[in-house]
Amino acid sequence: MAIPSDITVSSQQKPIRLDRYLICQGLNISRNRIQNLIQSGNITVNGRRAVPSYLVRPGDQVHLRQEAGPLKRSRPKAEDIPLEVIFEDRDLMVVNKPAGMVVHPAAGNYSGTLVNALLHHSNQLSDAGDGQRPGILHRLDKDTSGLLLVAKSDQAHAVLARQMGARQITRRYQALAWGLMEEPEGTINAPIGRSAFDRKKMDVSAIRGRDAVTNYRVLGEYRIASHLELKLETGRTHQIRVHLKHLGHPIVGDAAYGGAGKQAITNFARRDSKAAEKILSTIGRQALHAAVLGFVHPVTGKYLEFAAPLPDDMQGLIKTLKAL
Repeated sequence: MAIPSDITVSSQQKPIRLDRYLICQGLNISRNRIQNLIQSGNITVNGRRAVPSYLVRPGDQVHLRQEAGPLKRSRPKAEDIPLEVIFEDRDLMVVNKPAGMVVHPAAGNYSGTLVNALLHHSNQLSDAGDGQRPGILHRLDKDTSGLLLVAKSDQAHAVLARQMGARQITRRYQALAWGLMEEPEGTINAPIGRSAFDRKKMDVSAIRGRDAVTNYRVLGEYRIASHLELKLETGRTHQIRVHLKHLGHPIVGDAAYGGAGKQAITNFARRDSKAAEKILSTIGRQALHAAVLGFVHPVTGKYLEFAAPLPDDMQGLIKTLKAL
């Protein structure tokens, strides 16, 4: 670990989650790994076990057990899977993930992931994670396409993770959403937490949720759908999908959040059910794409920004919408 085993929280420190605080202090491992260490008792606060969501306070004594070794997990296997690399140097990579690809191995998806492809492409990836996610700094849902940032060195991983924790990473998405927006642009500020009814889903909740902010701008309007650009200020799980559902305009093709199948046709396209059926037949996933990614290079200090064009299926969807 890259920081002392005992840390006294500064008198100037504002309340912040324990896991995020440690990332900002320079703990040179992934947030997932930090959370595991906290939950296992290898990171304590004031001599007591804590939880990752504990809000640190001035004067808190955070202790890290130096003898805590890495989690015993085997490294995923390299697989020869096509990989679209947008940018690469000795410190990092920016890749364009296709829809349908899982980012890292997990239950039910132990091969064919982006991590398997990365390991075949490069033998130099950050080991700051838990062994199953080499180089991974953030994720996209399986059926969301677009840009992902990958760390190739532990130093780059630590610096970029701090940028993410401080909300300094630029992330802009494009989506096709049901219905027409009331305003050409706006901000969705609604806390997001785990659903009380389905643990695999998230929802807006003032009680269980954490702050979540999404800015949107209308790029185009069609008869029963809108083309949106969305900029994240926070990075909650399923944030854009949940916020657009909350606004009453779920993403076209999003089966999990009410935007696919007969429910979408009934609720969001009642007057144009045939058109809605045609739209849904042109795309087999949520129409969401991570289009722009910007960050400060962890070594050179230069701001870099990359863009990925809309994939063919979303371009085809727009053509279908224009033809209605």
